[in-house]
Amino acid sequence: MEQNYKLYRIKEMAEGDEDFIMAIAVAFLEEVPEDAERLKKAVAEKDFYNAYQAAHKMKPTVDLFELGVLDKLIIVQDWGKFEQIDKDVSAELEVVLNAITNASEEIKQDFNL
Repeated sequence: MEQNYKLYRIKEMAEGDEDFIMAIAVAFLEEVPEDAERLKKAVAEKDFYNAYQAAHKMKPTVDLFELGVLDKLIIVQDWGKFEQIDKDVSAELEVVLNAITNASEEIKQDFNL
């Protein structure tokens, strides 16, 4: 449990409310993988606007669950925001996508979802 993500900050916010923790875990699974796919597609298509939007939306949740890839996600976000045509962010994107996949699988197991 909690190898690819951390619940410390969420548990602190929840103050013992297990339903709140479950709701946050469910929200992660409903939103983050979908946003990750949107981000992957946008980067592949050099769609700077949607890459920025998807990365920006994911940042708070990636940070809250402490996936350890916030710095890489910001690089991808900034690529979109500043339309850095000459920059390749595929390595950073791959690290982010792997972290999200691993965290999602672990959350599904840990919460029986």
